[in-house]
Amino acid sequence: MSQAASLVDVFVLTIDQQGSRRVGDRVDALLDVLGGLVPADGPGLVRGFERTVGDEVQAVLADADLVVDLTLRLTRMGGWSVGIGIGPVDHPLPASTRAGSGPAFVHARTAVERAKARTRPVPLAVVGEGLTRAADAEAVLTLLGALGARRTPAGWAVIDAMATLGPNATQDAVAVRLGVTQQAVSQRLRAAMWAEEVAARPVAARLLREGES
Repeated sequence: MSQAASLVDVFVLTIDQQGSRRVGDRVDALLDVLGGLVPADGPGLVRGFERTVGDEVQAVLADADLVVDLTLRLTRMGGWSVGIGIGPVDHPLPASTRAGSGPAFVHARTAVERAKARTRPVPLAVVGEGLTRAADAEAVLTLLGALGARRTPAGWAVIDAMATLGPNATQDAVAVRLGVTQQAVSQRLRAAMWAEEVAARPVAARLLREGES
């Protein structure tokens, strides 16, 4: 992976486990999951996910769409508070994520602490150099996270089947995989508001990018 010396603004994702004293340390399991989703040499990953302190995980990313995808996956998993910091980092960027410094890291720390507030409908927060755009990105991500939390297992089964079959998956193919009718697949997708999420994800990513300044 390159030193990314040309990077000015990036996304620092800080993930903190909820209730670790009650359920035990789940960080290693999370790192395994994240490693499967985002390879160490994967595009958009500037510095890989690693344990920083206690039950906290952090990474540096340069792809807003990837940040959106990972954030929504984490909120679906449950048990994690997600803080997204947007801004510059100090260069040269160390090889280890936990050794990094700069405004983006500070923003991520502020964001994850805000995400822990019990009054939040979804445990995520976004802090960036552009306060308004960062707040807008947080609002859209929170809406998408809340939408996902209200989906039924049947709705998620259809969405997961579509992801497994790939971008060219048809409703007929999903129906065959799940052993249901095409009409059932269509109804579940509508109830899950999947088309609305697909339309809103690029908006969240654009607002994250605009939150850099």
